[in-house]
Amino acid sequence: MSVAVLFLTLLGAVLGLALGVAAKKFHVDGDPIVDEIAAMMPGSNCGQCGYAGCPAAAAAIADGSAAVTLCPPGGKALAQTLAAKLGITIDLTALVDDGPQIASVAEEICIGCCRCSKVCPTDAILGAAKQIHNVIREACTGCGNCIDRCPTEALVMQAVPVTVQHWVWPKPAMVPGAFAA
Repeated sequence: MSVAVLFLTLLGAVLGLALGVAAKKFHVDGDPIVDEIAAMMPGSNCGQCGYAGCPAAAAAIADGSAAVTLCPPGGKALAQTLAAKLGITIDLTALVDDGPQIASVAEEICIGCCRCSKVCPTDAILGAAKQIHNVIREACTGCGNCIDRCPTEALVMQAVPVTVQHWVWPKPAMVPGAFAA
């Protein structure tokens, strides 16, 4: 018994060392611009942009195959930040920005068909078959996939409600000459 334990310990140590050496030898550095762009993005990985997540969208933006306006959850603010980072000019007049939104269920018309919960990428919709569904606010990314799948139009997108957890004090307006000495 002790020989088997000793053998497995030795085998684990040798293979771990081999993996460590291989990781150092075959290490590939990523593009730092892609990493910076991915850090700026919302990180919801909702797929609204058509890519498999925010890192894939960041890579497409960095190599120029995608526009900086491709992220609906990021809105105009993200598009402006990305354009400034990449040193390009963009026209944001055609970009519609309703602000952050989440899905909401109208309970009086929900039939509990479960179609919405099957397409939710973050499992933010709870409910059982033939039961009223509900959306977990903190988990909803606002992708809107559930809106298209609901046969009764019980799901709608609404602005993120202001709650104590994410309320932000508005900045005061600056009065010219107020701080003059």
